[in-house]
Amino acid sequence: MPLLDFLRPKKRSEPGPRKDMPEEVRRVVKLLEMVNDPETGLNIVEEGLVYGLTVEGKRVEVFLLMARSTPECHFCQMLAMNVQRKILGEIVSILKAEGFNTVKVYNELGLLLAEG
Repeated sequence: MPLLDFLRPKKRSEPGPRKDMPEEVRRVVKLLEMVNDPETGLNIVEEGLVYGLTVEGKRVEVFLLMARSTPECHFCQMLAMNVQRKILGEIVSILKAEGFNTVKVYNELGLLLAEG
């Protein structure tokens, strides 16, 4: 075993939600995989933006890790805000279309970013 092998991410055998999650959580994760980051083209689950999820009946709370880019650059901030707004809008519309009555999206600090 090479010295730094423990730092390499473990490869999962199959894509998609883990099998040890409750069925309703797996369903929401599959739906969130339809939301793409417009900058990278990757879905938000694959990109690692989703770090928490609560599903209770027809109510969903999604917790996102929305990293800030270069706080000194106002243009970068505007781009980041537009990307974030697009991602949040897609999350709410996809989950509402699937029949969830209440959708709340929070950032890593627990602040409510979007609600539907």
